[in-house]
Amino acid sequence: MKKQESGTEPKLSTKPSTTSAPALNELFTDGIRDLYWAENHLVKNLPKMISAATAPALVSAIESHLAETKTHVSRLEQIFELLGEKAIAKKCDAMEGITKEGEGIIEETEPGTATRDVGIILASQKVEHYEIASYGGLAQLATTLGLTDVAAILEETLAEEKSADTKLSAIAEKEINYKAAEEA
Repeated sequence: MKKQESGTEPKLSTKPSTTSAPALNELFTDGIRDLYWAENHLVKNLPKMISAATAPALVSAIESHLAETKTHVSRLEQIFELLGEKAIAKKCDAMEGITKEGEGIIEETEPGTATRDVGIILASQKVEHYEIASYGGLAQLATTLGLTDVAAILEETLAEEKSADTKLSAIAEKEINYKAAEEA
């Protein structure tokens, strides 16, 4: 901890102490790099999902999440800055695989159908669940490392990812799944 002028509370350092747990700090930074790649990949990939979706509520939800994803990229860049690191992406094999699976669903389903929209929701929720796991784990690790400001940024994004997942479930449950069940 760094001591500030008298009369103010001490603030935890934003840069992790590499002397106390270098391997853990490296794991944390590696996780941030992985997410940075994943979020940038989604910025490029989500427009494909938007153009393939039919239901207005689904299109709107994915468009909204695209805007949030761009914000998530900016937040990760802010985290790199707080850590004193360059914003360097590390290829995220998991996100690449999940998005390829989503592209496959689009190729294998009939355009304009509710069945395709159901597939897009399933693929989108797999993305959300990966992000929820990643942001949740890294937020907890940031707290463990004493990076409270970084943890707060990660928690903010985590809340948005959970909200996006809930929104997708509601869209599926209220309308699209039932329409798909009625398709020939």
